[in-house]
Amino acid sequence: MNSDIFPPAMPHGQFIELYPDVFFLTGTMRAELLGSDWQFSRNMMVVRQGRDLTIVNTVRLDEAGLAALDELGTVKHISRIGDLHGLDDAFYMARYPSAEYWGLPGMTEKNGVAPTQFFTADGRRPFDDCSIFTFETTNRPECILRLEREGGVMLACDALQNWEVPDEFFDENSEKLMREMGFFTKANCGVLWMMVNKPQPEDFIRLKEIPFQSALCGHGEPLLVDASNFYAASFNRLFGV
Repeated sequence: MNSDIFPPAMPHGQFIELYPDVFFLTGTMRAELLGSDWQFSRNMMVVRQGRDLTIVNTVRLDEAGLAALDELGTVKHISRIGDLHGLDDAFYMARYPSAEYWGLPGMTEKNGVAPTQFFTADGRRPFDDCSIFTFETTNRPECILRLEREGGVMLACDALQNWEVPDEFFDENSEKLMREMGFFTKANCGVLWMMVNKPQPEDFIRLKEIPFQSALCGHGEPLLVDASNFYAASFNRLFGV
């Protein structure tokens, strides 16, 4: 595989096993957004069933990181749950060509690849004990995967975020700008995601009905205790629900 044709690996941390067979890793994102160059952190999750791995919110890893991933098991599924993500999906599809690529109908192609397996309310899943919440009012497709264990574990992309403070993967300019824009708020909805997607209160009325203990998001720290109540307060603040 010629890895030079894909966006390069950027600095990242190591896998943390937050729950049995649920792994979390934080890395770097660089992008041009709103006419400026941004650098901030993003997260990847890996769910293991037996020896089969499902990656959620891909982050390209360096060689040591890829070796650590392969030690966890065999990558069988790559899941894109938010249309604004997907930068590194093509790299993983090339590295693991037999893996299934999951997403939502209407997702844009990124770096030459688009999902071929789709999350639907009654369809199959990449792993067991998984339910799907799909946003119905957003401009671009987004869903949340709920692991039906540990009191409910939400695997989210941009809709749910939990940046409380900037971490080592931010640059100074992005930290300043994002602080001014209100990104660093516990149990928040993504600021840029809301600007792009214009979500409506109806989605959050439905989401408030789903119990969950923790949330692992595409951006920010894991929120491991009483997450649904913290997010419910944010939904009320942002959407009046």
